[in-house]
Amino acid sequence: MDLGALIKGKHVFVTGASGGLGAHFARLYAANGAVVSVGARRADRLASLVEELRQLGAAQALAVSLDVADEASVAAAVSEAEAALGPIDVVVNNAGISRPYPALQLSAPDFDDVIATNLRGVWLVCADLGRRWQKAGRPGVIVNIASILAERVAGALVPYAASKAAVVQMTKALALEWARYGIRVNALAPGYIETDINSDFFHTETGEAMVKRIPMRRLGRPQELDGALLLLSTDASSWMTGEVIAVDGGHRVSTL
Repeated sequence: MDLGALIKGKHVFVTGASGGLGAHFARLYAANGAVVSVGARRADRLASLVEELRQLGAAQALAVSLDVADEASVAAAVSEAEAALGPIDVVVNNAGISRPYPALQLSAPDFDDVIATNLRGVWLVCADLGRRWQKAGRPGVIVNIASILAERVAGALVPYAASKAAVVQMTKALALEWARYGIRVNALAPGYIETDINSDFFHTETGEAMVKRIPMRRLGRPQELDGALLLLSTDASSWMTGEVIAVDGGHRVSTL
């Protein structure tokens, strides 16, 4: 089965697309002929990405300013994307932040910022599109980007791990409530993937020690998420909802 062919012509909305995995996901959809809208707070970084998406083969591409933690911003961004490119078929909730401090050095505002983006933001985007799809009687697909840290933990990541665990449970709860409306909600849980954001860290002594604990003894590459993401985004997974697919080189089953 050609998963890429199944996304062709579909309108996919990717949050947190100004870099890293979000930009990679947008390029994947574009290369397979999807209509792609991308959102991020750093909207100035999206102009070049949109042009790249068009060159890669996107049927259409658009950038919108989006702060997922702000309800009005979410509503405005979704409305703008749909007015320009038509109804959204698939949303990828990728926007996320971290504050990597030990628990006793973590401030309340830092904790709140992570929860606001990683959890509240996912909820606001899901709820906005869920209401639109239900009102229009249209099916829809939600892919929430979780993390293996929803299940396993690492030091200095209390709010991040907590937020991702909550996203997994939210995914399952929304899947249960919305299945009757033809709205499928699943999650992708990446392991440690090397991107331009974390590459320097993984080449430090501490980072290299972390990589050695992955059973496959290496970091993942962004493209190694593509198959799972396309599966969850398309009708190839038409009878899947409330599921979490981990792509982690065996990290979750590593020896304690």
